[in-house]
Amino acid sequence: MLGHRGEASPGAGAAKGAGSVASVSRHHSRLLLTGVLLGLLGVAASLAQPRAIGELIEAAGRGTPMAGPAATLVGLFCAGALFSALQAYTIGRAGEDIVLDVRRLLVGRLLRADLTAFARQPQGDILTRTVTDTSLVRIALSQSLAQLIVSGATVVGGVVLMFLIDFWLMVITLSCLGTASIVSVVLARRLRRVALENRDDTGAFAADVQRVLSALPTVKASRAESREAARIGELAERTRRSGVRVSAYNALLMPSMNVGTQGALAVVVGVGMSWVARGEMDMASLTTFIMYLFQLVSPLVMFFMGVGQFVQGRAAVQRVDELARLPQEDPGPPGTVPSALPARLPPDEPAVEFRDVRFGYRRGREAERTQVLDGVSFRVPARGLTAVVGPSGAGKTTMFQLIERFHAADGGQVRLGGRDIGALPLDTVRTLVGYVQQDSAALRGTIRENLTYASPDADDAAIREAVELAGLTSVIARLPRGLDTELGDQGSGLSGGQRQRLCIARTLLQRPAVMLLDEATSNLDSDSERDFRAVLRQVSRRCAVIAIAHRISTVIDADGIVVLEEGRVRAVGVHHELMEHDQLYRRLAGSQLNAGPRPAGHTPRLRPVTSEEYR
Repeated sequence: MLGHRGEASPGAGAAKGAGSVASVSRHHSRLLLTGVLLGLLGVAASLAQPRAIGELIEAAGRGTPMAGPAATLVGLFCAGALFSALQAYTIGRAGEDIVLDVRRLLVGRLLRADLTAFARQPQGDILTRTVTDTSLVRIALSQSLAQLIVSGATVVGGVVLMFLIDFWLMVITLSCLGTASIVSVVLARRLRRVALENRDDTGAFAADVQRVLSALPTVKASRAESREAARIGELAERTRRSGVRVSAYNALLMPSMNVGTQGALAVVVGVGMSWVARGEMDMASLTTFIMYLFQLVSPLVMFFMGVGQFVQGRAAVQRVDELARLPQEDPGPPGTVPSALPARLPPDEPAVEFRDVRFGYRRGREAERTQVLDGVSFRVPARGLTAVVGPSGAGKTTMFQLIERFHAADGGQVRLGGRDIGALPLDTVRTLVGYVQQDSAALRGTIRENLTYASPDADDAAIREAVELAGLTSVIARLPRGLDTELGDQGSGLSGGQRQRLCIARTLLQRPAVMLLDEATSNLDSDSERDFRAVLRQVSRRCAVIAIAHRISTVIDADGIVVLEEGRVRAVGVHHELMEHDQLYRRLAGSQLNAGPRPAGHTPRLRPVTSEEYR
């Protein structure tokens, strides 16, 4: 469950089946093991080749037929090539399967993440971890891991066979290779540290690019292009520096191993030839030993390349796992089917009720909370329009977020249809409550896809009704492809007011029991606002509508108005009551309407709700 005090508890993300890269890779262990087994069979074929070459040399020296040894050697070459190809395909497929499942895991957890925890993450860094780091996971868990096993088996098998050919010659070889291996291990450990630093620098760079591009009009209007370019260029330079260090350690890793193998080869050839000249070793044995040494060079290099790739991949795995551990939203009590619950709230209960609700934001884990709502209490009837007004920062949008259960209250109760909202399944809450955001979020895709986003099974008749109610009929009629017109990112292709009405239509199509409108008229002109007021009157006859409004004219005939100030309910009533009795409301309304209190005999267009009904 979400943390009782407004954020997910630390264990909420992990306890509810939080996946990890390791758990995902275990699902593909059979395919990975098959690839490793094929690689080991290829190793066996490769290790048998020098022995077959030695037998061919001995047959040539004795003058016996060489067809048998030659056929054996050709068969070993073909078997080695076949097993190597099968291993590469199998491991590659396993790697792609792992990346697919890791990305599915991450996307699923990001979409269900607790908003408080999600908001703390830089958005560009999230994108880098989801796209780039998951690709590096494939290298770490499939390619490099298999390479380490197969190359390691080749090295171990070659060393054992070389010991069997000549013990002392192998001791000399190991003395040369051992020093190079120690140096390579030290370099690999340092490589992992700088690789993790480079991934973090890349994430910071991506986050800043995303920050600027998402506010590009503001950047241009502020003439901040040069400053932002310099700032992002500095982050790019920091990423370059850590990337150069990664390249440097990678560059040192291979030569350090090559020096050891080349030195070993030179010593073995010199010592071995002197032993052959003295008759202490035959030429076939020396040739076989040297062939094994040649065979060790490539696997040793590949082994330490695999080490380098693996440690870089581990840095990516660590970052992906951190993202996968984001705390998750609480889905609510199990065993309840949302579709089986009523689509309407009980008419004799308030649609929404706040009972002494307190809430504050925490910007960091150890930071103190910034109090936003402090003892808020009011009631919203099951039908009609309720307006929420107040100065900026009064807590109006936060109140909506508590109703949608984006956050949990620190204290008190938010009730929906007479039930504590925390005791309802999350899907039920968001089926019953429709939300039109302040920034009118529209998505890339067609207008139809945007309209049916919350109601994918809606029929054409329902779509037409929602479009007409939102005043979009003439707008869509003028578009070349109507409802199938494509929109760009954030709904580009429509004006701000049209995007706003599109989002309202999408919420209407959901047929919610409670509709939340957060500054829904901010982009509407006076004519559109007048039409929208008519829409509100129609919609509020069949469900509860709660509207945040800076324009008092939009909600002047609301059934009830809640005035918020500094996180508290200052006053509740209808327009003419508040104009007469509340100074703050009179100031807010007077500055916009340039009018005094209405006559006492004035009756709003909809049935007024008294202050007592809201309390």
